[in-house]
Amino acid sequence: MKYLAYIIILIAFALGVFNATKLNFNSLFEGESITGLITVLASLCAIVLMLILLTVKRIEAKVKNKK
Repeated sequence: MKYLAYIIILIAFALGVFNATKLNFNSLFEGESITGLITVLASLCAIVLMLILLTVKRIEAKVKNKK
């Protein structure tokens, strides 16, 4: 599960970087820029969710070892 989360983080980061190149800062909410902006935000959400999952798994392992 840990390796899957790292792979998802890597893929989300790559997609975020790729779509960041599509952004036109002069007209950010028009055309291809809005698609790029949405996908960059979605990839950031995916990264945050996977980091939360990894943190929860780490805490769960510590709690199991204490009992």
